[in-house]
Amino acid sequence: MGRRRRSGRDVSGILLLDKPAGLTSNAALQRVKYLYRAAKAGHTGSLDPLATGLLPLCFGAATKFSAFLLDADKRYRVRVRLGETTTTADAEGEVVATAHVDGVSEAALREALTHFVGAIEQLPPMYSAVKHQGERLYKLARQGIEVERQARVVNIFALELRGFAPPDFEMDVHCSKGTYVRSLAEDIGNRLGCGGHVIALRRTGVGPYRDDGTTFVTVEDVERVAEQGPEALDALLLPLDSTLGHWPAVRLSADAAFYLRQGQAVLVPRAPVEGLVRLYDPSGRFIGVGEVLDDGKVQPKRLFGND
Repeated sequence: MGRRRRSGRDVSGILLLDKPAGLTSNAALQRVKYLYRAAKAGHTGSLDPLATGLLPLCFGAATKFSAFLLDADKRYRVRVRLGETTTTADAEGEVVATAHVDGVSEAALREALTHFVGAIEQLPPMYSAVKHQGERLYKLARQGIEVERQARVVNIFALELRGFAPPDFEMDVHCSKGTYVRSLAEDIGNRLGCGGHVIALRRTGVGPYRDDGTTFVTVEDVERVAEQGPEALDALLLPLDSTLGHWPAVRLSADAAFYLRQGQAVLVPRAPVEGLVRLYDPSGRFIGVGEVLDDGKVQPKRLFGND
């Protein structure tokens, strides 16, 4: 029996969706996918329902490159309330401990933040999607079950205090993939001796994409543009190679492009000496990702078809 043909439009590109609070990442994806009538779409890393901000959606061929965004560093603006610890480390949980914050000064807060910059260990919160013996932790947590978790090393590249009005403070976080901002906020509060939890969280950047006030598109924007037809919707999409803008570009000859598409490594004059590169055919069309090998040849790593 043949494979069932996927219904929907064959559209490719990346939409920088500004996810609203109260909506799951998957619900946002499904709504936008429906408006696009897209045959294939996926998101690149969930945001908590509480959180707002950048949720890159990949359509069509762009889904082949979603892993590069999943692995990319992230940026957040987070508001933390000191003096209250909750079951979920955010405002959706129940308060389980309180403490006075009268003695917490801005200087003490700034000093505490310095201890969380660099490589740090984090314990995944029980209210997370991490699996334990095949079961999501948050499902166990809802049953009142707490299990032992393994600490993970993540990187906090920068923490910038944006404001402090006790009991709340706001900071910008630049971090590696896999960082739990809720855990970070709670740990900062614990270091200050008063606990804390996230009361607002906005993702402001994923890899090369940043919130500059114009690039993000809301669900309402998509709904409005959808009334103008498919061409108007497609104009909102960024090209596939925009996810890899920080990598060197390699223009291939016709012969090199042919053999590379067959899975063969090719020698490219003046190619970078190492690392991942963006690959373009002689006409300048993006055809995928390659990796420079020790012998100087470029090996195909992720390609998409000619169609």
